[in-house]
Amino acid sequence: MEIEILNPIALSVKIAEALKHIRVKDEESKEMKLLLEDVNSLISAKAAYRVSFVDSRSEDTVTLDGVSFKSRVLRRHLDQAQRVFPYVVTIGRALEERGQQASSPLEKYYIDEIGNMAVVKTRAHLEDHLKKKFGIEKLSTMGPGQLRDWPLDEQQKLFSLLGDVQSSIGVFIKEHMFMSPLKSLSGIYFPTATDFFTCQLCPKEKCPSRRAEYDEKMAEEYDAR
Repeated sequence: MEIEILNPIALSVKIAEALKHIRVKDEESKEMKLLLEDVNSLISAKAAYRVSFVDSRSEDTVTLDGVSFKSRVLRRHLDQAQRVFPYVVTIGRALEERGQQASSPLEKYYIDEIGNMAVVKTRAHLEDHLKKKFGIEKLSTMGPGQLRDWPLDEQQKLFSLLGDVQSSIGVFIKEHMFMSPLKSLSGIYFPTATDFFTCQLCPKEKCPSRRAEYDEKMAEEYDAR
């Protein structure tokens, strides 16, 4: 299947979203509003994805279009799936560079959190696009490195399914399998009957990215503790 590109994706971080997410003090809200007016124009949201099909499964491996991924959790979630959607999303480099020029540590922190919010919104936009285009009611996602069960060094395999991601949306893999620009996310979307978040299998406390509570029973079931 050909790679699909969503570019540009029109989005911005709203002041109400930022105040809630970052928990800005009342006296700092005006500063945040002015900062958003300055940096929202630097967000360049893009996405690359493809439709992939499950070739085979083993106990802890699933093969998509000839590329094998080793993850017991991913394999179990794709037990009934035939069609899945590997993807990479990014908001580009401009906001990251603006953060490097921040006038204070606090401003740098705000810009970093705005970037986190923007890239998550970019992924949500892709999810909505996939649901509408393919008539899917629910989708969940997993990404390399989110769980010990699916290590970050499998990032290269995911990118191999998407071809030249750097040419298409400007994202490439650096040493240790981290992506550049920093505000980029990768993973595989898959149909699911109920919502699933990798957070449910991760016991890390006080994580700012947590979207669901840790479920010890589920972690034991998946042998992901």
